[in-house]
Amino acid sequence: MTVSPAFSPVTRAYHPAVHRIGPADLRTALAKGWGDFLDNPTHVLFIVMIYPIAGVILAAAVFENDLLPLLFPLASGFALIGPFAAIGLYEMSRRRERGQETDWVQAYAPLTRRSPRAILGVGLVLTAIFLAWLVVAMGIYRALFGGAAYASAGAFLTDVLTTPRGWALIVVGNLAGAAFSLLALAVSAVSIPLLVDRDTDAGTAIETSMALMRENPGTMALWGVIVAALLVVGMASLFVGLAVVLPVLGHATWHLYRRAVGPA
Repeated sequence: MTVSPAFSPVTRAYHPAVHRIGPADLRTALAKGWGDFLDNPTHVLFIVMIYPIAGVILAAAVFENDLLPLLFPLASGFALIGPFAAIGLYEMSRRRERGQETDWVQAYAPLTRRSPRAILGVGLVLTAIFLAWLVVAMGIYRALFGGAAYASAGAFLTDVLTTPRGWALIVVGNLAGAAFSLLALAVSAVSIPLLVDRDTDAGTAIETSMALMRENPGTMALWGVIVAALLVVGMASLFVGLAVVLPVLGHATWHLYRRAVGPA
């Protein structure tokens, strides 16, 4: 029987150490993330503007094709695949930290150097989690609403907000969403920043991220709440706010990784 090197006992001994962190570390990471954003706002905005634009297009397509039940699951999916989308931001923070040039041309160097296959591997895991969330979300909706059709978004929202089945949808849907978000956070909290920074494999990166969650369950849960709250603020402004929220969170995640993960 062949054992994958990523999960072999010998390889485990060389996994990066994870540190104990607290709310003060989260505040520091967010402050440094804001500083990175202010240092290169035009470059960062160039990289991330595609996400709010894509969000607006997505919302328009949902309304146009009577797919209202999918709007919330798709919008909340930003939190699940966001760590992969932020690769360029991690690289910009890494280069700024080292005093190197931080332009958008260099932002996606990790996809051509260091660990490109491993990065794509983690990205595929996050995509699988996102697709599974969509399937579960639609299953919950179908179980509660059947094939109900609505003449307008207002009628749909009224049914969701004022009926027992709508309240059940909110409660069960949010509980399921929280479970998927927790899984995505465990997989990606520091795995992609680690791969941007070091030449390692996807299994080691994911295991390191999960180890950080085990070592700091309360702090990482708080980090998940902060990320979710900021994303809600960004999406509430018709996705325009994501042009600021996403880069700040991306840069902050890099600095959280630097505080939480030690050398091999």
